[in-house]
Amino acid sequence: MQHSPASATADDPTLILLTVEEAARRLSVGRTTCFALIRAGALESLTIGSLRRVPADAPAAYLARRRAEQSAA
Repeated sequence: MQHSPASATADDPTLILLTVEEAARRLSVGRTTCFALIRAGALESLTIGSLRRVPADAPAAYLARRRAEQSAA
């Protein structure tokens, strides 16, 4: 099975910033949902020039918060 260049970069552990699409892929959600999470403040992101980037550890941090919230409920 061949990997496309886009999927190879999404799985690259050396990346410190992800595109929104790469972050969405890591969360197994769509691009629109990922932008909604960013807009709601649930998923950390930052702007570099005109680019929106997500820190590589932000998807895991989001999932950890969600799991803690659901365990507490």
